[in-house]
Amino acid sequence: MTDIASLGYPRLGARRELKRALESYWSGKSGADELLATAKDLRLAHWKVQQAAGIDVIPSNDFSLYDHVLDAARMVGAIPQRYASLKNASDLDLYFAMARGTQRDGQTFAAMEMTKWFDTNYHYIVPEIENAQKFQLNSTKIIDEFIEAKEAGIRTRPVLLGPVSFLLLSKPVSADGVPLQELPNLLPVYAEVLEKLAQAGADWVQIDEPCLVLDLDQTQQAAYQEAYARLSATKRPRLMLTSYFAGLAENLNLAANLPVDGLHVDLVRAPQQLDDVLAQLPAEKILSLGVVDGRNVWRADLDAALAKVQKALSALGAERAQIAPSCSLMFSPHDVELETELDSDLRSWLSFARQKLDELNLLKRAAQDGVNSVAEEFSANRKALESRRNSPRVHNPETRQRLDAADDSMLHRQHDYQTRKAAQAQKLSLPPLPTTTIGSFPQTPEVRAKRAARKKGELTQEQYDEFLKSEITRTIQEQEKMGLDVLVHGEFERSDMVEYFGEKLTGIAFTQNGWVQSYGSRAVRPPIIFGDVTRPEAMTVRWSAYAQSLTKKAVKGMLTGPVTILEWSFVRDDQPRSETCRQLALAIRDEVIDLESAGIGVIQIDEPAFREGLPLQKARQADYLKWAIECFQLASSGVKDETQIHTHMCYAEFDQIMDAIERMDADVISIEASRSKMTLLDAFKQRQYSRDIGPGVYDIHSPNIPAQDEMETLIENAKQVVPIERLWVNPDCGLKTRKWDEVIPALTHMVNAAQAARKKLR
Repeated sequence: MTDIASLGYPRLGARRELKRALESYWSGKSGADELLATAKDLRLAHWKVQQAAGIDVIPSNDFSLYDHVLDAARMVGAIPQRYASLKNASDLDLYFAMARGTQRDGQTFAAMEMTKWFDTNYHYIVPEIENAQKFQLNSTKIIDEFIEAKEAGIRTRPVLLGPVSFLLLSKPVSADGVPLQELPNLLPVYAEVLEKLAQAGADWVQIDEPCLVLDLDQTQQAAYQEAYARLSATKRPRLMLTSYFAGLAENLNLAANLPVDGLHVDLVRAPQQLDDVLAQLPAEKILSLGVVDGRNVWRADLDAALAKVQKALSALGAERAQIAPSCSLMFSPHDVELETELDSDLRSWLSFARQKLDELNLLKRAAQDGVNSVAEEFSANRKALESRRNSPRVHNPETRQRLDAADDSMLHRQHDYQTRKAAQAQKLSLPPLPTTTIGSFPQTPEVRAKRAARKKGELTQEQYDEFLKSEITRTIQEQEKMGLDVLVHGEFERSDMVEYFGEKLTGIAFTQNGWVQSYGSRAVRPPIIFGDVTRPEAMTVRWSAYAQSLTKKAVKGMLTGPVTILEWSFVRDDQPRSETCRQLALAIRDEVIDLESAGIGVIQIDEPAFREGLPLQKARQADYLKWAIECFQLASSGVKDETQIHTHMCYAEFDQIMDAIERMDADVISIEASRSKMTLLDAFKQRQYSRDIGPGVYDIHSPNIPAQDEMETLIENAKQVVPIERLWVNPDCGLKTRKWDEVIPALTHMVNAAQAARKKLR
């Protein structure tokens, strides 16, 4: 009989219960016992949901209080030395200090770096590995949660981040460090974990090695062989080696022949690899078929998925195949049944995590008992797919015509950067080291309550607008008091930097409860791009122009770029992503031109997801970069020389895309840099990047309030890389998640640090 397997389930809870429990604990409103009880309840609820859906292989240790990579670092004892002086901290508080940073007893403990998990919008905490790192089993979470499920009557397959991917995703503490060289020191801890799981009764372990889909050099390939040769000699459960997000490509022979018991492949992102996998899989191994999309929200094409399953079953037999999602379902919202406000047509096109379990079950029944056994369900699936394919809501001829009419002349500014810089300097009259923020200011409980009241009809539009005006006025006044040079309106009308724009565009739908985790307690509701995109009217001009009317200083117009809207949405899968992105670019272009016409001389087009969209394998990267750059250019190039175009990127490895960033031709780029102490600027130095740069000096993802001297040090570090005439001073990212009593002193320190640096120039 063919089993169906789940590789992981959403963590936060259908109603974001974990988010609320975490934030209550962090604010001191509840204790550790309450937080841990909520976590335990969620784990049990999620196991039972999967059990009730007929899932044969249910995961454990896929749950995390903050991040699964941080969990792995804690498990193996990779605790950075700076936390050794964190006195009287519980294990839980040490864990959160690593994730978020903390200030205690007059000391500041900086958080570990955070970056994107492959090409997703999920952020992981980057482990820090010393030369001759001493690893030891420091946390038995994976074993404890397996036993917890077992005691609840649910047999699970624990999920473990593989040792090679763990090290490849880490950073060295020393400049000459190479984390992968520490593999021999790490493997005994992994062997110990596997032995303890076997002793606890685990039959199988899902060992995730997502780096197997990357371009691996000979040293990295050898590391996989060394690691699994060592682990295969352990008294261990059977291992399901799991890859996802792309095909194995050149690494297929390596992965297929590692001494493990099963191999999972992503047949949604890389359906073409199935024939090669079947040809190369050794006779004794089980193949896990990732045929249901764990990364998107559309109903599976059950007929197409079943064809893949049947091909595998024909080659392998029922006992050697499992049916699974392409990856963990943590990237999907919980349950489409919670979306009571979606119209029935659109809702019928969707499948969230809970429905994906049902799709797996239907595929198993069809494969096992024949399609006739599920004829009604397969018929409903075909009708839903046909409805979506032919819906007039999906296709807009005017959008297509406008896109066809766009030409290369729309991709370029009037003159080069140096000419524009001179025109902008004359218009803006900014001092050296100009200070600004990235856009948003704190979304206080009052701001969120007023937005909710407006949506419920408890406030009139006029009342809500007056409230927004008061918040914008206050924010402009506060920025002027602090002495910032380029101001922002604060974005109080926006619940999310992508959702807000999606609500103003056609062809995009929204959920009530379609939350997915971005990092820690941070959840987002990605828009669903289901059809052709148009901009019926201006989206941001009113509030930017109002803010500008309150001050003589420049106010930035704040926009989200087309690539980021694309990457942070659930995107239609019935046309190339590049075409959807170009439609978004035209809409943003219209907004940029309208902002300029309204007197806004500085316009920021945020593209934090630009690096995130880069395909994982080099062979496909050039095509992506070509259309992604063109989409940014299309959005940004319709303005005069004196209008300054900014962009913002964060939590990315920039060295791979430096040429692309240069070709985007923004006048100013701001980046996250504080956690790395400005080492991220090395990529800009090596490339001799020629535009203005604002490396962040304030880590906004930490509750810490950085001191002025800390920021002065970061500015000095930045000055060693970026000429003063091209250096800006700003936070890492937007401030919406922080509190005013954190933001005001932190930004005041930032402005004072910039002013102190200016004095040194005289």
